[in-house]
Amino acid sequence: MSTLGNAASCQPAPWSVAPPRISVGSWAFAFGPYQAHPWAFHRVCEYAADAGFDGVEINGFRPHPHPDDLVDGKALYELRSLLTGLGLGVSGYAPDFHHVPPARVPTTAYLLEIDKARAVCEALEIPLLRVDTVTAPEEMPPEEYRHCMEHLVENWKAAAKLCTRSGVTLVWEFEPGFWLNRPSEVAGVASTIDDAGFGILFDSSHAYTGGVAGARQGRDPELVESVQSYAKRLLPYIRHLHLADSDGTLHDEDTSAHTPLGQGLVDFPALIAELAPIADRIHWWCIDLCFTDNADVKAKASLAYVRELLATSPYQETA
Repeated sequence: MSTLGNAASCQPAPWSVAPPRISVGSWAFAFGPYQAHPWAFHRVCEYAADAGFDGVEINGFRPHPHPDDLVDGKALYELRSLLTGLGLGVSGYAPDFHHVPPARVPTTAYLLEIDKARAVCEALEIPLLRVDTVTAPEEMPPEEYRHCMEHLVENWKAAAKLCTRSGVTLVWEFEPGFWLNRPSEVAGVASTIDDAGFGILFDSSHAYTGGVAGARQGRDPELVESVQSYAKRLLPYIRHLHLADSDGTLHDEDTSAHTPLGQGLVDFPALIAELAPIADRIHWWCIDLCFTDNADVKAKASLAYVRELLATSPYQETA
């Protein structure tokens, strides 16, 4: 079980940075057990404010704010007013890009969808736009793999440049349920793109399930020793953090099951200690309880866990 018992290994560093703000991913109230009866987005926001979160991370799948539903100024104004009225920030935007897998579609088609989401981020002052590879993990002939990899990198480089104009960083959330889920592939893509406008969204549950447990890697899985060692390998590229625990299992045999913080196998004090060198660029921690039942109750408990974690982390209030 994850505990804070070894928090002594994560004592405050001799330098200090502003502590991160804590958000909750709105998809927790739209996917999994909530799929049939998702919470309206305004209800999620009201819950987040009442529970003490600093903000939300917006699920861009309907019925939550989809880019195509925010094309007019009125819809954006109403959404901005909702957030402002509740005193909430937005840590990131995770739109529905399932119809444009970046390794398979033309760059023009991909950038058209990215630009819609970028405009939402710009209007709402959202710093991060989340993407993934969309397609399931699969073995490919070498030539097809090389072509898809080159095209993916080309599309993400172009998308990052487009987003940078609005001060938005494109972040890739790698998952066991999506293509390119081996640690060497994740690090390889990040180092190949190597652009300030692009980075890794490090999800602690995906890191454990995919990297430590080796879920959905196929034959001869490539394992890492721990979530913190995975983070160390990706440290130059990490730009955002999703916090969820893991018991190493999959949801519906697809992607990582997300366990409330402190109830799984992730060593969070060790992970946060490993992230200390980049503390000054991780401005938000998002609690991600995707596919979890009773997410409202469990998110509050996870928030309390994170507040306790922060008390013994390198993040300290600046003078």
